[in-house]
Amino acid sequence: MTTDHRATLSAARSEALGALRAAPDLDALDAARSAYMGKRSALTGVQRQLGGLDADARRALGREVNAVRAELSAAEATRRAELESRRDSVVLATDAIDVTLPPRVPARGRLHPIVETTEAMLDILVGLGYRVAEGPEVETDWFNFDALNTPPDHPARSLQDTIYVRHPGAGNRTDEDGSTGLPLRTSTSPMQIRAMLRQEPPLFVAVPGRVFRADTADATHLPMFHQIEGLAVAPGLSFADLKGSLFVAARALLGEDARLRLRPHFFPFTEPSCELDAWYGGRWMELLGAGMVHPNVLVAGGYDPDEVSGFAWGMGTDRMAMVRHGVTDLRLFVENDVRFLASV
Repeated sequence: MTTDHRATLSAARSEALGALRAAPDLDALDAARSAYMGKRSALTGVQRQLGGLDADARRALGREVNAVRAELSAAEATRRAELESRRDSVVLATDAIDVTLPPRVPARGRLHPIVETTEAMLDILVGLGYRVAEGPEVETDWFNFDALNTPPDHPARSLQDTIYVRHPGAGNRTDEDGSTGLPLRTSTSPMQIRAMLRQEPPLFVAVPGRVFRADTADATHLPMFHQIEGLAVAPGLSFADLKGSLFVAARALLGEDARLRLRPHFFPFTEPSCELDAWYGGRWMELLGAGMVHPNVLVAGGYDPDEVSGFAWGMGTDRMAMVRHGVTDLRLFVENDVRFLASV
């Protein structure tokens, strides 16, 4: 029987060594270990037969069984180390990080085109010596119309043109300046009066802000839009100073090759008055209204028109942003479409 046991042990050893050493991966190695070294393996079967042998044969065969088990364990450990090393190499290669690559930086936001245009224009005006001022969006009739030389029957004061918080009329209380109406400001021009009342000449201010009119939204009009008001008052200012200032500021925004023109116009608060147009999209588009400050407006601001003169203008920031960013419809600026805002 001992000879048969040794033959079985030898055959089990050879087959187990071959399977362990040839295992292609860790799962196959685990299967081979279970098959050739587990409880149901031929090696374990020989070990169970030791109890039926005499003492000398049991000791001799037991040493051989232990030697084979140790040899198989060593072969299994060697193959496992090889397979784990191979696996780790693949994982490291897959997960390798190239530290020379630039970092992944999250996408950054950007300024809204109107905000960007506003800040760019204010930078230009500050460089020309203007200071920035802001005022209320709800004005009184006196600041919004009367002090700006707008007569009581002017169409701009009607509900067709102006949005009122408190409509002027019978039964409404009268404010300190005599106003009965509270309109949403139709332009940033009321800040001309507020600025003059606060400071003696010379005066150079730029006023950014939202303005409101009862307009129907279309490609070039919105009921709420943005303006930048410019006011310069000092002894000896002329229309030539107005033209030079407007052209310098507009070309700084739109480029030195921008086509610009001044066109005669009428505004109650300036005389003479004009509009500045830019050539865009195959046609002239109005950018702003301007003119020499009317003497009545200077008087309302507490200035003497015999001692100082001034010019003023109100730029439509939204339209300037259209030309600056190549946009064809003002409504795109207020629709909050992230795809559009990311493309300009």
